[in-house]
Amino acid sequence: MEKRIIPFSPPDISELEIAEVVDALRSGWITTGHRTKLLERRLAAYIETGRTDIDCQSRDAMDKYGGKVVCLSSGTAAEELNLRLLGIREGDEVLVPSYTYTSTAAAAIHCGATVKFIDIQKDGDSSTHMPEMDYEKLEAAVTPKTKAVVAVDIGGVVADYDRIFAAVERKRDLFQTLAPDGTPLGNLSSRIQKTLGRVAVISDSAHSLGASRFVRRAGNEVFSTPVRRMTGAIADFTSFSFHAVKNFTTGEGGASTWLPLPGIENAEIYKMFQLLSLHGQDKDALSKTQLGNWEYDIIGPWYKSNMTDIMAAIGLRQLDRYPALLKKRETMLAPYDKVCKELGLPHMIHHTDVMDSSKHLYLIRVPGAGEAERNQIIERMAEYGVSTNVHFKPLPMMTAYGRDCSAFPNAYDYYKNVITLPFNTRMSQEDLEYVCEVLKRALR
Repeated sequence: MEKRIIPFSPPDISELEIAEVVDALRSGWITTGHRTKLLERRLAAYIETGRTDIDCQSRDAMDKYGGKVVCLSSGTAAEELNLRLLGIREGDEVLVPSYTYTSTAAAAIHCGATVKFIDIQKDGDSSTHMPEMDYEKLEAAVTPKTKAVVAVDIGGVVADYDRIFAAVERKRDLFQTLAPDGTPLGNLSSRIQKTLGRVAVISDSAHSLGASRFVRRAGNEVFSTPVRRMTGAIADFTSFSFHAVKNFTTGEGGASTWLPLPGIENAEIYKMFQLLSLHGQDKDALSKTQLGNWEYDIIGPWYKSNMTDIMAAIGLRQLDRYPALLKKRETMLAPYDKVCKELGLPHMIHHTDVMDSSKHLYLIRVPGAGEAERNQIIERMAEYGVSTNVHFKPLPMMTAYGRDCSAFPNAYDYYKNVITLPFNTRMSQEDLEYVCEVLKRALR
């Protein structure tokens, strides 16, 4: 067998993205501007309709899709600003899966909140094998201090938000609303919490742009029969990551979105996101270029996490290509599914009767293996030129979070023998078959 080099997750960048970036550079406008605002509207249209071909430059489209998505410098920034809009602060608790990347928890800690980790279900969800939270443990962990729960769509598989909403609804009587404090942010956060009247449900959709699920509830809206909703249109607030390794990339970057709240205009929430992401300045650079419009105010001593037009240029052309990229990922599943069935390896299921994943990662598990054996398999595959990964090492095992996973046995048992195979749209059919053969040899 001739050796191949299979990188884990290189970005899929075409000449279209390169040309758009060059045009942005030549335009003389490279920070937040027209391209960023257009990408926000196009993402809002995609989340609502599943289409990427809607003309979002017309006046009607600007009115319909504007102010519903805010593009930011990273998915982590999106997670943190979601929490800050919700008024999360010192003394509050945020419930987070023990099985996730650090940004899910760190964003809450940045806000001064206490993170309470929730163990996952034994061996993950029974239908998808995705390491989802144990929803009974989630519900039991809610206290009067709890203000938000963050669900994570690992690998692009959409969590069971109906069960999460049901859990926080049953604890509605414990919820304590933040009092207004006379500041623009504090007053808005208080109104949002009062409108929700319960623990906020936040989606960490860093992996799941384009994924969807049939749900009976989205935010405070309840449906008589299940309705298919895309991620970004299910949880109260959602964050996306556009990091270089994601299905859809802007190099770095991310976005926040939210569901409509009765009595609170989208424009008001969008404006607060703009303030939080640009030093609390009430005019962005584009607005200040208008004749005689230089003067601005600082509403709060806030943050710097806006997206640039250079990043948005990549995103605009990525979005043009995104349906085809997802379709290719769909065709790539078959060889891995086949070899896992042949070898008896549990693996992540990306499609069920109620859910369609974005197919971001392909996780397998090696029954009976421990960390040492799992690592030997990874090393053996690397010798054949195949780069693999592990998603994720549970956060309680990390130095920053105490290095003690004993309270989260299901998370550790899942982690100890999980391997993430390379699964990116730069791979050919021959590459996929090569990985399958190398996996067989490594296991032998």
